[in-house]
Formats: sequence, C-alpha cells, structure tokens
Amino acid sequence: MKQITFYLDFISPYAYLAFEELPRSLEGLSYAVEYRPVLFAAFLKKHGQLGPAEIAPKRDWTYRQVLWNAHAHGIPMDLPAAHPFNPLGLLRLAVACGSDGRVNRYVAETVFRHAWRGGADAADPARLDALRAQLQPTRDPAGEEVKAELKANTDQAIARGLFGVPTVEVDGKLFWGFDALPMLREYLQGGEWFATDAWDQAARVPAGQTRRS
Repeated sequence: MKQITFYLDFISPYAYLAFEELPRSLEGLSYAVEYRPVLFAAFLKKHGQLGPAEIAPKRDWTYRQVLWNAHAHGIPMDLPAAHPFNPLGLLRLAVACGSDGRVNRYVAETVFRHAWRGGADAADPARLDALRAQLQPTRDPAGEEVKAELKANTDQAIARGLFGVPTVEVDGKLFWGFDALPMLREYLQGGEWFATDAWDQAARVPAGQTRRS
C-alpha cells in the first residue's frame, strides 16, 4: 500500500477539483491518504510569485478553466462570491478538527464544499460560525497549538520543495496540480516511464538565461 500525502489550501479551485477527483482517479489501487492543510500564500511569498487570481488576464482564464474542468469531470462547482478570499479561518478550523496537522477526508470535504459550492462568501463570519458548529472541532481554531500546526505544515511543505497546491507526495515525488492526477496514477501503477532517467533528468537541465527584476 502506498502512502500519499495531499497538500491543500481551500483557496485553490484546483485543489478542490483534485480533492473531489482523487478517489476516482486512483480507483482500484492500494493506497492510504493523509490530508495536510497549508497556506498557499506562504509558498507565493517564498518563491516571489503572484497568485493566479492576482494577474488580471490569468484570473479570468483560471475561473473559466476550472469551471470547464468541473463540467467535464462531473464535479459540482460554483465560484464563491469573492475570490481570492482569506483562507486562514477555514484552514485553522480544519486543523482544529484533526491532530498533528492532519485532517480527515470528511473535514476537508466539508470545508472545500463550503467554499466551492453554492456561490456564497467563503469567508463570511456567519457562515464560518455555522461551519464550526457543524464540524465541532475538538480544539480552538484560534489557539496557538492550531496556528503552530498549520505553520509547521506549511514550513515542512516548503522545505520538501512544494511551490503550489494541490500537491500530492508519494515516495518523495511531488505531483502538482489537478492535471497531474493521471501522471500520479501511472506512477502508482508502476508505469515504465518512471523506471527511466526522465524524472531526474528534468531537474538537471541548466538555465540558459535568468531574468532579472
């Protein structure tokens, strides 16, 4: 049985799509998944990047593409009333429902669907209160222990080479994005390509030119 770690931030529509599609894309395989919330904004800060929704033309394309992908894969999806939203309340609530930075699939599913179904404001305080009442976290989402676990998840993910969400880690390999799920499946099935040097070769390509700011 393969151990899979699924890194997520509820702010990401691609993370939502990948979360919903993961069981179907890995159907028939032997695996166990742990779900770890992380703060995507910290990845952007670390690597000096803007998020997709912070670049106007990319923002429009992102929403069109995720809605099409949802349609194509039969995944219910509605854009929230405002995006990007502040995901900290959702992330901390999810972590407060779990232990050691991990959350179970039910919690992750409930929070994802809070954000990406129905078209409401994902960060609305009244809705967050209702979500908390539904999930009944065993710890205070605003407590220092919960904050520290979310930060530790994020720091450890960055140290492992993550730069975006969703990212799935298995056997030390990182598979980024909703569209990486078929690649992940092939790896878990023992695909021949992964027995070649191609994976490591990709990391050895020298940079021909570096853009300066």
